[in-house]
Amino acid sequence: MSYSIRQLTGDDVEAYRELRLESLQQHPEAFAATYESAAARPASQWVETLIQLTLFGAFAEGGRPVGLVAFDQSGGDKDRHRGWLLQMYVRPEMRGTGCAQALVETLLDHARGKVLQVHLGVWAENRPAIRLYEKTGFVTYGNDPRAFYVNGRFIDDHLMVRFLDKAPGDQQ
Repeated sequence: MSYSIRQLTGDDVEAYRELRLESLQQHPEAFAATYESAAARPASQWVETLIQLTLFGAFAEGGRPVGLVAFDQSGGDKDRHRGWLLQMYVRPEMRGTGCAQALVETLLDHARGKVLQVHLGVWAENRPAIRLYEKTGFVTYGNDPRAFYVNGRFIDDHLMVRFLDKAPGDQQ
């Protein structure tokens, strides 16, 4: 299945909301936000998020949204060299097509020249996501035990980083 990737704009608020809510509903263990809190947000907050974050969407032929990733940059005086990969989600039918990797690489291309490193947190049991991030040059630098409490169980989060000023194989 073919797809295209582009930065989301204010015109994409419904596509963003659709994908984000689906991701939270289908994979509550993978995100800090909950479906219930996100579903209750007014439209103005969805637009505000589109303004605050840099979001990239993958769209199938016909314009159907099939993937999402967000970039945020730290804003403090001493940590503005760091960026964050957030809200990564690809619909099940697009997994294994290269769409997820293309979204991550699009985000990394966008981050170059803005930050020196990109961080992320990933559910420690999500092996496919960890393999994807490793394939795109991320390395694990820590584990956040019991980072989240979801459906009666604790979720550990792997902390990963991709240094943009080093070659992918030289991330230590």
